[in-house]
Amino acid sequence: MHLVPAGADVLDLACGTGRHTALFSASGFKVTAVDRDISQLGVLAERKNIEVHQVDLEGETNWPFSNRSFGAIVVANYLHRPLIPHLISALEPGGVLIYETFAAGNEQFGKPSNPNFLLEPGELMDVVAGKLTVVAYEHGVLHHPRSAVVQRICAMNRSDPVVLQPR
Repeated sequence: MHLVPAGADVLDLACGTGRHTALFSASGFKVTAVDRDISQLGVLAERKNIEVHQVDLEGETNWPFSNRSFGAIVVANYLHRPLIPHLISALEPGGVLIYETFAAGNEQFGKPSNPNFLLEPGELMDVVAGKLTVVAYEHGVLHHPRSAVVQRICAMNRSDPVVLQPR
């Protein structure tokens, strides 16, 4: 989160219960929370700095945010490959893409097990190559909160190297 420009608008795509929406909202960011089922957001939907959109992203024929850009886009536990180019183009200069979802090999631990919903090794690196600057990338097995194979990336819309700050 420390890489997200101050005052940036944040898109939480497939927000689910809103854990990332809550985190960014509590830190003072304006958040656009999007999911096909917004009922899971509960009282979060009432916060002044949260804009909620109920959208079936896989059923839409057009990207619903074509006239908007964001300082950060967060996606967790969701994969619909046709959206990825839209996410990259919706990042403002200096904006941050934070993406984590399940990867090939996850079928050994349960769902999702359909290859259509599992990233191939290096897939997130490939889709941002030449477009975003990768700050961090991981692919491996997690055992908490449950065992899963995941791939995650943090990448910025900038061509120069990112100056990393100690935590």
